[in-house]
Amino acid sequence: MKHSMVELIRTKRDGGALSADELAWIIRKYTDDVIPDYQLSALLMAIVFNGMTVEELSAWTRAMLHSGEVLDLVAVDKPKIDKHSTGGVGDKISIPLAPVIAACGIAVPMMSGRGLGHTGGTLDKLESIPGFNVIIPPSQFESQLNSIGVVMVGQTETLVPADRRIYALRDATGTVVSVPLISSSIMSKKLAEDLDGLLLDVKVGSGAFMKTVAEAEELANTMVSLGKADGTPVTAILTNMNQPLGCAVGNANEMVESVEVLRGEGPADIRELTIRFAAEMLVLAGATDVEAARAQAEESLASGAALDVMVRLVEAQGGDASYIEDPTKFEIARRTHVIEADRDGWIETCDAYAIGTAAVRLGAGRAKKEDTVDPSVGFMIDAKIGDHVVKGQPLATVSYRDGSTLDAALTLATPAWSIVDDETHAPELVIGAIT
Repeated sequence: MKHSMVELIRTKRDGGALSADELAWIIRKYTDDVIPDYQLSALLMAIVFNGMTVEELSAWTRAMLHSGEVLDLVAVDKPKIDKHSTGGVGDKISIPLAPVIAACGIAVPMMSGRGLGHTGGTLDKLESIPGFNVIIPPSQFESQLNSIGVVMVGQTETLVPADRRIYALRDATGTVVSVPLISSSIMSKKLAEDLDGLLLDVKVGSGAFMKTVAEAEELANTMVSLGKADGTPVTAILTNMNQPLGCAVGNANEMVESVEVLRGEGPADIRELTIRFAAEMLVLAGATDVEAARAQAEESLASGAALDVMVRLVEAQGGDASYIEDPTKFEIARRTHVIEADRDGWIETCDAYAIGTAAVRLGAGRAKKEDTVDPSVGFMIDAKIGDHVVKGQPLATVSYRDGSTLDAALTLATPAWSIVDDETHAPELVIGAIT
């Protein structure tokens, strides 16, 4: 072979840099099943520990982007704007947001991922709708964007195949938390969409991969720079992920909550971020008045236009749209357990990482890449930071299938809440923005 994978792993392990040619070779040979999972896993771990140079990251992202087909959406006669989250617990914002933007006349070619580590995945949530197909042919992709204004899919076998495979491998090998790997994964997918603009939701806190604002800023700046190098305008919004977003953590129950938002209801934090992100995306599409953009997004919810787009989206991708019209049809595990407050006081922490990891133990996520997700299990959060509770008051209700998974989940989830005597306050949702 042109290169030795063992030697390339050693180079990266020892802090060296790989050339653009070597990185392109790795991506090509892994996609062609020449390089096995165990060798790429070793390289990924070396990247986690030693990082990548600017030149390496650019070459790695470019190689992933061109590992398969790249979309050509020149025939779509609307601005093409997408949004991506770096991953959070209870983060279902993309699901109500995409129909809102489509209802405002913008095309949203949204290519999403599955759950990664302790965080949920948009595709897993959508697949809790019976029949919903997250893989569609390129011809449908373009026609659906023109007719409905939104597509919500995963990578096909031919579109950014390297990222699709590496994404699953990272989830199962403890190599998720890495600025180069996160940024290249996100941007290779997004740049393959032939976008006119991209909004990034970069999460910060216990339930995020970036635990500090400094780490989140590094990731945001890296992705904004990759976008600029490609000629794609990118805005990154840093948002708080120290506690779950909304009340639902799971898959089917997060779909129910998403539909509630599309009906103009739902938790205040989900509604606020949906409108805030919608306004930012409309600005990327050319709007000059942010407040007018917010009003337009709010009207799409109030009028039912966004909900109608969601129904049409589900129908177009083979799903049973009656679940959107009647979300009580979503299957939620019938066995429940209530986590109760052990004292009176104010909620100081509602640890998103602990709750997200507990949801994975229930079966809402994957411990290894071959695992099947159970959409029916999860949490409904009853008390969050800033709430006052009394002893015995519910903090969360757990929906589960069997006692062994419940026990494993409770070991992690029960300590997620801390209660103090002094009054606490809910954290700010938005931390900052980078363009």
